[in-house]
Amino acid sequence: MQYLLSVVTDSTELATDEEMAAIDVFNSRLQTEGHWVFAGGLAGPDAATVVDNRGEQPVVTDGPFVETKEFLIGFWIIEAADLDVALALAVEGSRACNRKVEVRPFL
Repeated sequence: MQYLLSVVTDSTELATDEEMAAIDVFNSRLQTEGHWVFAGGLAGPDAATVVDNRGEQPVVTDGPFVETKEFLIGFWIIEAADLDVALALAVEGSRACNRKVEVRPFL
């Protein structure tokens, strides 16, 4: 089963060198143990653009979808046998990146 591990932060500061090193170690472990599918970091919410084409005309708005203190700054997509394995990996990922991690299964 695949899971999305979303990295949540309330700061636009990038990861420190120490955090990046820990993330690299965690990424290597995910790859070695066969959990790795894909991962990436994201620009801050000030770089977001929202597109809404549900009405008569598309509306394109600069900025994040919602005003909030916390936002998504990165993610991992992993393979895990079950939620318990995904949660255990999220615990390690949270430690590595020094941020909260939300876990969601793909449908």
